[in-house]
Amino acid sequence: MTLTNSYLNLFMETRKHTEDICSPLETEDYVVQPIANVSPPKWHLGHTTWFFEEFILKPHSKKYAVFNDDFSFVFNSYYESVGKRVVRSDRGNLSRPSVQKIYDYRRYVTKAIEELMKSAPSTELLKLLEIGIHHEKQHQELLLTDIKYILGNNPLLPKYNTIIKECSIENIEQEWISISEGVYKIGHKNDSFCYDNELGVHKVYLQEYQIANKLVTNKEYIAFIEAGGYNNHNYWHAEAWDWVNSNKITTPLYWHKIEDKWHYYTLNGLQEINLEAPVTHISYYESFAYAQYKKLRLPTEFEWEVAQSHFDWGKRWEWTESAYLPYPEYAKADGALGEYNGKFMVNQKVLRGGSIATPLNHTRHTYRNFFPTNIRWQFTGLRLAK
Repeated sequence: MTLTNSYLNLFMETRKHTEDICSPLETEDYVVQPIANVSPPKWHLGHTTWFFEEFILKPHSKKYAVFNDDFSFVFNSYYESVGKRVVRSDRGNLSRPSVQKIYDYRRYVTKAIEELMKSAPSTELLKLLEIGIHHEKQHQELLLTDIKYILGNNPLLPKYNTIIKECSIENIEQEWISISEGVYKIGHKNDSFCYDNELGVHKVYLQEYQIANKLVTNKEYIAFIEAGGYNNHNYWHAEAWDWVNSNKITTPLYWHKIEDKWHYYTLNGLQEINLEAPVTHISYYESFAYAQYKKLRLPTEFEWEVAQSHFDWGKRWEWTESAYLPYPEYAKADGALGEYNGKFMVNQKVLRGGSIATPLNHTRHTYRNFFPTNIRWQFTGLRLAK
């Protein structure tokens, strides 16, 4: 198989998987936007298509005709270099274009990419296609978490499907993994795909530390709740304490106390909480507070990367104690693609690993996810260190 065919197959698989994620939805589900952080499914379908049109087809296909002149305004996310766009919080107001029209748009662009790949594409073009593929994979993860938020805030708490199992149990006893003091290399070290924020292999000095071999469980987190963890200001940053009180936060997202038993909403509907499964849908604020309650701490992203080969990961995005900052010698790309990561390196914490919503062959041990400290709708969890 040629390199071009390999990329094209991955492209086609990725496009199909996005639509498979949406297949259990009713038409009405495609338009809902309960909060600004959650985008309607139809917007994800359109935005991931616009990305290929804007960054590949328009500059590299001489015969390509834009599907609809309004779609750049509708489906541009945050690329200032590209032009005006719909405000993020207004994406739920887009009753038009219709869901059917967006699927027509997807087919049109997918076919155009197929045709372009038949014309002996350059290495540069293939690399752009690869970025577009992984951009869509990122949106597959966001799409699934957004769908969960949409359905989980529907008063009927409907099931999404019965296939995805959220409650993966780590059937091991908790142990502490010891890592020796030393100088370690951090960053992406080979020629496989990665994002620019993983580049710039550099050395860090780490003191001796220990890190847990498993994630904190629901049972352990319930003990924190029942010990008054959400009512004890000593565990919380000042900003976090204001957040807890202003928003009346008393549990992780999606938790319900029903007839004196803990339940949570999952993609399979409302279920009694599995005590042995890793806790999920918690913010950095809550992760830090729990660590304070245990008289422990969160690992830094460098401690996590150095230790990751000693434990299984990938079921929950794991909060770290590291601010999202550029690595030494980081340089963002020219043009609009330079806005992909670098502009967000402020007021965010790094998460490492992956989650049950992360597509296959997308994450790696150097992957640096990042979110603001109060975000909970992703499948986030925590691992302790000392």
